[in-house]
Amino acid sequence: MFLTLTTTGTPERPATDLGFLLHKHPERVQAFSTSYGTAHVLYPEARVERCTAALLLEVDAVALVRRGKGKGRGGAPDAALGQYVNDRPYAASSLLAVALSAVFSTAMRGVCKALPERAGQPLPLRVEVPALPARGGAALVRRLFEPLGWTVGAEPVPLDTEFPEWGDSRYVSLALESEELTLAEALRHLYVLLPVLDDAKHYWVAPDEVDKLLRAGEGWLPGHPEQKLITSRYLSRRWSLTREAMERLELVRLAEADDSDVEEIDNAVEDETEAEEKPTPLAVRRRDAIIAALGAAGAARVLDLGCGQGQLVQALLKDARFTEIVGVDVSMRALTIASRRLKLDRMGERQAARVKLLQGSLAYTDRRLKGYDAAVLSEVIEHLDLPRLPALEYAVFGAARPRTVLVTTPNVEYNVRWESLPAGHVRHGDHRFEWTRAEFRNWARAVAGRHGYAVEFEPVGPDDPEVGPPTQMAVFILETVKEAKAA
Repeated sequence: MFLTLTTTGTPERPATDLGFLLHKHPERVQAFSTSYGTAHVLYPEARVERCTAALLLEVDAVALVRRGKGKGRGGAPDAALGQYVNDRPYAASSLLAVALSAVFSTAMRGVCKALPERAGQPLPLRVEVPALPARGGAALVRRLFEPLGWTVGAEPVPLDTEFPEWGDSRYVSLALESEELTLAEALRHLYVLLPVLDDAKHYWVAPDEVDKLLRAGEGWLPGHPEQKLITSRYLSRRWSLTREAMERLELVRLAEADDSDVEEIDNAVEDETEAEEKPTPLAVRRRDAIIAALGAAGAARVLDLGCGQGQLVQALLKDARFTEIVGVDVSMRALTIASRRLKLDRMGERQAARVKLLQGSLAYTDRRLKGYDAAVLSEVIEHLDLPRLPALEYAVFGAARPRTVLVTTPNVEYNVRWESLPAGHVRHGDHRFEWTRAEFRNWARAVAGRHGYAVEFEPVGPDDPEVGPPTQMAVFILETVKEAKAA
């Protein structure tokens, strides 16, 4: 990966001041170790009239695999040749942004002891990135950089110059010019927007990424017209972090409009006291109800079918009663996130022996799922088209045949209690249907009758006397197991 920063100067204000501002001597070639390789800083030219600093990042492909998204047990999606043969050594991405922050951290803060006044003044700057992944094309590059005072040149890179009919690749050759920005502002723009354009981060996005974004975005992100897109992409579309960041950015905007501090704006609610209790989220209540039902059934070996990002698997691992937990999902991306959530790559051998993540479709029979004490379908069936439910039914109840099956699904009657949910809308855009209590019970009883199960129903969440609970749960028990317990 390669990036250059160029400035021009005069005898009174020489361009070689760039060396002081970057804290890197123009006469030296310096190397810095990063998590994914080695960053080199050099100056192709350093004259009074013109000075260019270059950042070259050599990516260690093996380190990228070991520290990247493909780690962990359970069949990660990156466990393939694509981990080693990809564009990361050549195309600017989050790895280059990390290197910028590591190598030029002092310059990004606008600190220069040698030339403190110069650090706070605008410079004539030209930034060039020969290969930049841009999901959204040159148009998005301009929408991101032009509001910040940059003149943007973004030339699409053809897939193959010998075959122009193949069209353009997703890469652009980027050239930015400005005389209005300080060096610190320019570096912070690049730090945020390079990974935003690539739309992929190559390290785990933790909650502290919100703080990093707000620090780098100070002074420009709150008023940027593409603020929402920048925030969402920078935080890898993790909705909880994106929401937190957007709320904090709105406070900053309001404070600036009112010419006051954020603390003065964000004082409508006093600090929480011990007497205040937050309502338990429905997702937590649902997991608690499932774990209680599994415990009552005496289940030790449990399938989480449609495990998603692994929240239930994580909760089950904390309970020693469950000796084997298998998460199954059709989405490899979800399994990767689950693997990270569970920290499978750092888990001790004894704990790791209890958990496994598998890719599989619930629309097909799978011999790997036979012989388990219990299976959980938590908020799964409503994501399937109704004609596909019989296939899931047979795969779980007819082929796998665990002794206990737990199925949870939204109660559509309760939707009127959600103030933020428009009338007639389902709770999630991917829900193909949501059933009333009667519809769910009719389906569950029919399934139980066809496959030799008894079924009981339990509410999850507050049981409203008019519309019932927000979540309904069916507990299926094989008739032979129920008869054995009764005997």
